[in-house]
Amino acid sequence: MKFLRLAVTTLRLAMMRIGPGWMFGLLTFNFNRIAVHDLGALAIIVASLVGLHHFLSPLQVFLGHLTDRYPLFGYRRSPAILASGLLGALVFLMLPRLALELGNHSSVLEQWAHGVARWVGRDSSASAFPPLASLIPSLGVVMLAFGLFVLFGVAIAANGNSAAALVAEVVEEQQRGPVFVVVWLSMIFTSIASAGIAKTVLPAYDPQMMQTLYNLTLPIVLVSTLVGLVGMERRISHEEHAALMNQPGEEARAGGSFTLFRHLLKTNPHIASFFFFLLLSIFGIFLQDAILEIFGAEVFGMSLKETTSFTQSWGGGMLVGIVLILVVVRFSPIPRKTIATLGGLGIALSLSLIAMSALTRTPSFVTPGLFLFGVSTGLFNVGALSLMIDMSVEGYTGFYMGMWGLAQGLGNGLANVVSGGFHTLFIRQGVLSPPLAYGIIYGFEAMVMVLAVVVLQGLSLHDFKKLSTNDIETALTFETAT
Repeated sequence: MKFLRLAVTTLRLAMMRIGPGWMFGLLTFNFNRIAVHDLGALAIIVASLVGLHHFLSPLQVFLGHLTDRYPLFGYRRSPAILASGLLGALVFLMLPRLALELGNHSSVLEQWAHGVARWVGRDSSASAFPPLASLIPSLGVVMLAFGLFVLFGVAIAANGNSAAALVAEVVEEQQRGPVFVVVWLSMIFTSIASAGIAKTVLPAYDPQMMQTLYNLTLPIVLVSTLVGLVGMERRISHEEHAALMNQPGEEARAGGSFTLFRHLLKTNPHIASFFFFLLLSIFGIFLQDAILEIFGAEVFGMSLKETTSFTQSWGGGMLVGIVLILVVVRFSPIPRKTIATLGGLGIALSLSLIAMSALTRTPSFVTPGLFLFGVSTGLFNVGALSLMIDMSVEGYTGFYMGMWGLAQGLGNGLANVVSGGFHTLFIRQGVLSPPLAYGIIYGFEAMVMVLAVVVLQGLSLHDFKKLSTNDIETALTFETAT
């Protein structure tokens, strides 16, 4: 009976992540491809929009503190999860029209960018700039786009933090690990399923059918969230609320936490190396994320339906990799560092295969490369996430996990901006042919992953544990003195 209760609870908690999984899927395999390739929007703008929520991930600390201390009708997590999910879904209703507007205004923005480049090059000809009146509407569209994606980023930060907190509160400590894995895997399953639905509803770009597809977001988010939430969270009493309000606030410690983070990063080489390893590896993995489907269209002329299948290839591979390593370590324990190393090298190999497919214009290499990429990413995720837990100090786990999360957010966000910038500057401007350009960017990704693995080999968990406690005490003393 206890196992059945846990299974039902786990399934319902996983249901809550279907909405975010659906939204992330549409963003990365559909919105980016249509906006850039089919509608002609600037890749640097679209990729920056898609990656913007990563830069807003530090808001989870503040939003988590807010829901901790200020429950609504006695509930701390449920209102935040429901409201943030609905906010994200409402943003999605506007994305098809936004993609169209970004495409319509891209030529004006590009002309002004060329004008600025000529002005910097001291070409003062009057024809360098288009009329100013043409720029104002275009800037308005870009500002609206970033405003909408800021709202989406805030919603995702609130949703992720509250969902994780709810899992921690309703599941016993010894069972949280497997439950978190299932909840995380549910997002991958949802991305794969959403790709299948998108291929059926929108095999080729059609503005009306795109709107129909994105209109599904609201009912999917609402139904899955309510099924997962109703009756899940215990309502706290007035006495418990009063006790929460009497706890010392975190606001005064926010600046101190940043001071501590900065001090440890400068003085502890193991912390700096692991932070750099996470930043490098996440950057290397996700540099392709915002341009993968565009690559298929521009190099091989693949249809929207064909490039949507990319998500199923790497997503299925990731599930295979995760299940495979979990089965293997049950019978023959493997060091976490070894798992992360094998995953990192596998990712580098898969990216090299995709680079080769671009340079030789061999589409048959793409699907095997993506499947290997997924399997290797699954291995890497298991190893890296385990290392993140190991690379923390008792009593400061939350602080360290926040620090490692910051490295991941920065790596992911920078990957989107850099890949979009590369496309706009080199492919859109005709500096490099698409096969050569994508061969370079995927080859560069492979080298970044190899470098990340090299950095990982220099890390010592034993030395980290030995130094970190003393370093924290020293840093706290320094913080108090300043």
